Amino acid sequence: MSRETSVPFETTLGVRDCCLCLHVQRAARALARRFDDALRPVGLTNGQFSLLMSLNRPEPPGMASVATLLAMDRTTLTAALKPLERRGLVTVAKDPADRRGRRLSLTPEGRTLLVFATPIWEQAHRDVEALLTDVDPDRLRSSLRELS
Repeated sequence: MSRETSVPFETTLGVRDCCLCLHVQRAARALARRFDDALRPVGLTNGQFSLLMSLNRPEPPGMASVATLLAMDRTTLTAALKPLERRGLVTVAKDPADRRGRRLSLTPEGRTLLVFATPIWEQAHRDVEALLTDVDPDRLRSSLRELS
């Protein structure tokens, strides 16, 4: 272990300028605020929209499948589901094949809300992509998937 008692300020500046984690976190927060603002008229956050959209499947998914898709642990997913469940947008039911597991479903109200929210998301998404004048959005998505 080094006897140095402080990190030089130049190191701080280097981290500020070069840290991919920092820059991705900042971009994620800015994007989250943009989508939160766009989805506010339908009463959703960007996270809630993503969660509802992840349940828009022919068959109700299990908790693990949704948690993996959204890069959440199951405890965080359970907490995120509670307000949507209280609003009557999703249901959580025992898995008939494995009574210990849970299946997640959109309610008719949840499906209707997605019908209203999707065009809002599409427009916000077009607006964001239009800001990326020097970046190919498909290549950016591919690079981000490699990191996740």
